[in-house]
Amino acid sequence: MPVFTRQRQLPATTDEPAAADGGKPLEGPPAPDDESGTPQALRTRFAHLRAWRSRHPAAARNLSWTTTILAATLVIAAFLLPNAWGALRPNRFMRLPAEAIVGAVILLALPRRPRTIVAALIGAGLGVLTVLNFLDMGFREYLGRGFNLVLDWELLDDAQSYTADSMGGTVATVAAVGAVLLVVVLIAVMALATVRLANLLGRNTALATRGTLIAGTVWIMCSAMGVQLLGVPVASDRAVSALAVQARRVKDTLRDEAAFAKEAKADRFGSTPGAQLVPDLRGKDVIFTFIESYGRSALEDPDISPGVNKTLDTSSEALTKAGFAAKSGWLTSATYGGSSWLGHSTFLSGLWIDNQQRFRTVMSSDRLSLTKMFQKTGAWDTVGIMPGIQKRWPEEEFYGLDKVYDAFELGYKGPKFSWSTMPDQYALEAFQRQVHGKKRDKPLMSEVILTSSHQPWAPIPKMVGWDELGDGSIFNSIQKAGNNPSDVMSDSAKSREEYGKSIEYSVTSLTQWLERYGTDDTVLVFLGDHQPIARVSGDNASRDVPVSIVAKDPKVLDKISSWNWTDGIKPDTKAPVWKMDAFRDRFLMAYGSTPAP
Repeated sequence: MPVFTRQRQLPATTDEPAAADGGKPLEGPPAPDDESGTPQALRTRFAHLRAWRSRHPAAARNLSWTTTILAATLVIAAFLLPNAWGALRPNRFMRLPAEAIVGAVILLALPRRPRTIVAALIGAGLGVLTVLNFLDMGFREYLGRGFNLVLDWELLDDAQSYTADSMGGTVATVAAVGAVLLVVVLIAVMALATVRLANLLGRNTALATRGTLIAGTVWIMCSAMGVQLLGVPVASDRAVSALAVQARRVKDTLRDEAAFAKEAKADRFGSTPGAQLVPDLRGKDVIFTFIESYGRSALEDPDISPGVNKTLDTSSEALTKAGFAAKSGWLTSATYGGSSWLGHSTFLSGLWIDNQQRFRTVMSSDRLSLTKMFQKTGAWDTVGIMPGIQKRWPEEEFYGLDKVYDAFELGYKGPKFSWSTMPDQYALEAFQRQVHGKKRDKPLMSEVILTSSHQPWAPIPKMVGWDELGDGSIFNSIQKAGNNPSDVMSDSAKSREEYGKSIEYSVTSLTQWLERYGTDDTVLVFLGDHQPIARVSGDNASRDVPVSIVAKDPKVLDKISSWNWTDGIKPDTKAPVWKMDAFRDRFLMAYGSTPAP
């Protein structure tokens, strides 16, 4: 049987020249690859690029120095970066960071390879610290507090959802992808910058050592003598302080979890029989209404308050003519600028719920919310009007609501107004049509969330005839004629102006609804859930929100006469201020509830 062998064809060895005209060479074998598999032509190109330094020494030298200066600027800026927008001033970056001096000492003491690794880790850490500082800036701007490493990651997802609802899914996706890429690039660039500086230290050890000693001596002297430059101390330990703040937040959060779980179980009214809860409100239709971002700034900020106060005065006069009276005060909200659910749960649970961990704890507890107590009596039907809810809402069990009408169950066919799924006027009319206006065997306890004053306050609905609301299609032209959200969000002055208009709209919608549909047995409690963001309310604004109780029956308001609240729906600047978590028990006691041991 013949054996067939496969022979490898060797490359030709002929030295056939290339075409004389410089064109494509004659047919021949490809250039052999090196051990790494890189073609000879590619290696030649790389070598040519590397040789540009020798061909252009002046340009290479200038580029090297420029790159080094940029690297040093980035690293020093990361060490000194504050965590608040208001602190981003040039004098904050004209300081001597202790962390940079200590880092240089460590790098000088290491051999080349470990020095490179440690430098890369330090740079990556600086990148992460920079990201945390920017997160702090954003959270302070919108929520009036710093970023919590334990609790706040899920709020970033809420922020993306808010962006999608306000500006569209495409914008939200691009923003999210861009943010992730920016973080990755920032960390990589910071690591490369630190490695470059470490290599510079390694090439000039003696000079770098003397410079580090001098810098350390200057820092110690400036720190001991309290030397300042342009109003800030020269000696800085900003990076260490920032890390200490983050560590303290984590420690306090973990410690708070166990303590709050015990606090949530201690309920003065948890064991009170239903017959002994709010007996003085039996037969009344009680409505608890939250107006989004309705804060003290709306009534007192000179740039915002004129229109809002005029609306409150006009509405108060109309309610008085309709036979209603009111009393108003102030509550200090547990949240600021956003996270409305923290304000809602604080008000209704009687617990101070200022973070997501506390919210989760109380939602899974047996704590009785104010609204659930009405359900416990068996004397009321309980419903929720929640136009902002667009997915499953397990919290309805904690709030004791027999039925929740979300964004899809109110019959709205009109356009969204940015984040708000429907105008407040429509939501209230739907409440009247589907719930409040129907005959029932029991009175009604309702929780109503009004959303038209939710940021970004563009476009804002306008009042239309109540008989013209229909399915909401009438708002199509109003929505199209409104402002673009991005135009308002980028302009602080415009944001303040439009915020005031949104509060005017929400208050008008609610008071006109009460004037139109309220009865002798209607009791309305309405309040804001929190102040608007700092860009609107100001950097040092309080967390206070207005709260009012409105009724036709004078006995209802007589029960709270000892509270010393202001008559009418506009609280006086000197009216009492309570923490928001105090309202539940005060309300229960005022209307005859009996605490149980």
